[in-house]
Amino acid sequence: MSYDGLGPRAVMRSVAFLTAGALAVPLLAACSSEEEASKPLAGQDVAPAARPLVADSGTLHWAVDSVPETLNAFQSDADATTTRVAQAVLPSMFRLDVNGRAQRNPDYLESAKVVETEPKQTVLYRLNQQAVWSDGREIGAADFAAQWRALSGKDTAYWTARNAGYDRIEKIERGDNDLEVRVTFARPYADWRALFSPLYPKDVMGTPDAFNDAARRSLKVTAGPFAVQAVDHKAKQVTLVRNARWWGHAAKLSEIVLTAVPREKRADALADGTVDLAEITSADARRIAVAAQDPGAGAPLQGPASGRTAAKALRSWALLHGSDAAVADDELDARKKLTKAIAKWQAQRDGLRDVEIRSSLEPAYTQLALNGADGPLADERVRRAVARAIDRRELAKLVLKPLGLPTALVGSHLALSGQDAYSDSSGALGGQDTAEAQALLADAGWVSGGPIVEQKKAEKAAGAEGKKAEDESEGGDDGEYIVGEDNKAHQGAGREQRRDHQQQHDAGDEGPRHLAQDGKQYTDKHLRQGGAPGAYAPMGTAAPAGAAAGPLAKDGKPLTLRFVLPSGSGSESLRNVGDHISRMLERVGIHTEITKVPDESYFKDHIASGQYDLALYSWPATAFPATDARPIFAKPVPAADGSLTVEQNYTRVGTDQVDQLFDQAIATLDEDEGRALIQKADSRIWATAGSIPLYQRPQLTAVRKNIVNAGAFGFQTPVYEDMGFLKKGATPPTAGASGN
Repeated sequence: MSYDGLGPRAVMRSVAFLTAGALAVPLLAACSSEEEASKPLAGQDVAPAARPLVADSGTLHWAVDSVPETLNAFQSDADATTTRVAQAVLPSMFRLDVNGRAQRNPDYLESAKVVETEPKQTVLYRLNQQAVWSDGREIGAADFAAQWRALSGKDTAYWTARNAGYDRIEKIERGDNDLEVRVTFARPYADWRALFSPLYPKDVMGTPDAFNDAARRSLKVTAGPFAVQAVDHKAKQVTLVRNARWWGHAAKLSEIVLTAVPREKRADALADGTVDLAEITSADARRIAVAAQDPGAGAPLQGPASGRTAAKALRSWALLHGSDAAVADDELDARKKLTKAIAKWQAQRDGLRDVEIRSSLEPAYTQLALNGADGPLADERVRRAVARAIDRRELAKLVLKPLGLPTALVGSHLALSGQDAYSDSSGALGGQDTAEAQALLADAGWVSGGPIVEQKKAEKAAGAEGKKAEDESEGGDDGEYIVGEDNKAHQGAGREQRRDHQQQHDAGDEGPRHLAQDGKQYTDKHLRQGGAPGAYAPMGTAAPAGAAAGPLAKDGKPLTLRFVLPSGSGSESLRNVGDHISRMLERVGIHTEITKVPDESYFKDHIASGQYDLALYSWPATAFPATDARPIFAKPVPAADGSLTVEQNYTRVGTDQVDQLFDQAIATLDEDEGRALIQKADSRIWATAGSIPLYQRPQLTAVRKNIVNAGAFGFQTPVYEDMGFLKKGATPPTAGASGN
């Protein structure tokens, strides 16, 4: 799912947990003079306006995906709306800027720095002397200590989602005065800035009962520009109001009402005034763009008179206006549906004319995941062949070019352009090369024209609920799947039962698995030569003649991969990308069976459980990958009960060396060294070809034209106190203005 301005912190705590890169992020060192810092591919688009131009009242109705089951961001069923609320009402020591880098939040911190490294790392926080909870109590060491104890993992009575970072703390104590907090670590922790964001009051964190229950449906004590007034599950709304004790810039809005609205109903909600701000699909973006220009909607009715049938007129009109009424049984049915669709459009048009689209790129990337647990993809050569067969640039253009967004490739699994850790390491695998892909397949034993033994058709990855993909969709928004924001779908999915060894890929029971998780040491020399060993076929391996002309086979079995995609109306772009990938793979002789499954089961029943060969989903970027990305790429290990512990590594591909590089990065306090270790880990991740980053996700937000300082936030944490409605008579910001 797509959420503006959110990063991955919470996502990494648990796949079910909220993402909070905008809440808790590390302040990393700038690049050295020898290395030029990268820049975001697209700036934010929020119609920035100075505070004096913003009215001092008003209610902003903001569409969200759900009313949260909990307001405790550290519980496993927290979701993206939990994050929204936490950003607006709770302290955050650091927050992201427009470049995806963390900055100290001066509303809460005067300073924060490492003051000792020997004998142990000690961080000293100096708090803003005005910072108080809404009950009047000063924010202080007692709150920090309570949160540490709750999240340390030592007391299992606390139902926490993850303990990363807090489990490395040895003690927390008051400094020289009430405004100082000293945090001493038992083990060095590079990402210490990721902690205490958000920070809850000791009333919530102080006891297991309070942690588990007190903050699920209400937050009585807060310390942000807004406070929680009500959580109404029946009305599907969360209401935030100004915090009377807020010491910073006063909130311009009187209220923010977060309303759960399904994606397919958001254009209607914008048209009838139910919501003022909503993240939307590309189809709705087209409809809104047409509303701004459409002189009238009756022209298509003249189609039949000029030789066009009503059915053809309906299809062309529906495509232009983003309508779903393009299918008709016959000519009479087409005329009726066309008339009805136009009448509905005319009713909506005026309501949409005061709405505009603000666009950017999300802090998240879409990837092709290759399940290396068993089957053909357990062999690294086959995974690399898949990667070398795919034209990533073509896929990025397919999705982003129609939206007017940059189509630059994503070169890292661990950061995005603009972030401190970003470096393009894709050369460790190599770009699109059909001949090289065919040679890798030949080296793995897959040849064209070989005999194929007839077998009973295996059950598809999608099960009974899956169905073959039928229609090719338009390019545009990228579906609904950012891991960690599909909150209830995959709780407890960190372990999977090992599959029956009799169903394993015939390349051998153990060989391919070792290839997937070999832990070999790849040297800088290998990387400078363009890839790790195995990224290319052995010298002299020829591509088999006519490989793309017929199916590849090995030991009498065809090379067929199960490609699982979501079937929901908001996932058209993912399916379109999947269709293009399938055609690219066919060119090198790899056949795919595409199955579409319901959105609600896509992640839980297929991705998390490993019932797929190929899949498309997204990971959010993180400002501190040493902590947050490790579970995603950790080498799966057997558990005592015989299951396989995969954490969040749903590709089941990992190596000992990648794990070691993450461990080294998290333990070094030298930020240049830490950055180098992360970039080295990314090169190794590319080389294993377990996942292939394709493009940064588009972010399309529909907003009323008189709303300022809100929209497509890109990397930046929203500044809730500055959002509002432009004063009457004030000059509106230039369309597409950026906060950069």
